[in-house]
Amino acid sequence: MNLDFNKSNGLVPVIIQNYLNQQVLMLGYMNEEAFLKTQKESKVTFFSRSKNRLWTKGESSGNYLFVKDIQIDCDNDTILIQAEPSGPTCHTGSASCFNEEVSKGFLYELEATISQRIDDNDDKSYTNQLYKRGINKVAQKVGEEAVELVIEAKDNNDDLFKNEAADLLYHFLILLKAKKMKLEDIEFVLKQRAK
Repeated sequence: MNLDFNKSNGLVPVIIQNYLNQQVLMLGYMNEEAFLKTQKESKVTFFSRSKNRLWTKGESSGNYLFVKDIQIDCDNDTILIQAEPSGPTCHTGSASCFNEEVSKGFLYELEATISQRIDDNDDKSYTNQLYKRGINKVAQKVGEEAVELVIEAKDNNDDLFKNEAADLLYHFLILLKAKKMKLEDIEFVLKQRAK
C-alpha cells in the first residue's frame, strides 16, 4: 500500500465501515505512524488532531474497532477500513457517528420478530408454540421443510418451490433461536469461508 501522506500535511482521511453490513461508522485521520500501528495491531488507531497524538479508538471506552480489511482509494490518499466494532462507535452510544442505524435486511428483521414472539411468550404465536416444544421438535420441523423443498425442486412449479424455501428459512431462524445463535453467526462463518 503506497499511501500519499504529503497531500494533506501528513494526514489522510479514514472511513470506517462495519464489515458485516457496510454501515459507515465514523471518519477519522491517520498519519503514517497511526497507519502502521493499525496494520500491526489490527485495531484502528487514528492521529487525534485535538489531542495531537496517536489515539486508538476504544482506548478509554473499550469499544475497539478490529480491522477486517484495509483498502486505499485510486488516488492513494484516502483509506477505507472495514472493521468489527466491539461496541458502539460513537461517544453518544450510537452504532455510528452519523446517527444512522442500518438494517441488515429483511431476514434480520424477521429474525428479530421471531425472537420477540418467543421472548414475549405469545401463546397465540405458532413460532412460540413450536419453540416451546423443544429443540428436537424445532429441528424435526426444519428437516421436514428441507425434504419438502427438495421434492419441489424436482418439479417445475416455481411458486411452490419459493414457498417451501421460505418455510425452510423461517424454521431455520427458529432453530437458530433455539440454539441461542443468530443469523449473524452463520453469516460470519460463510464470510470466513469466502476468504
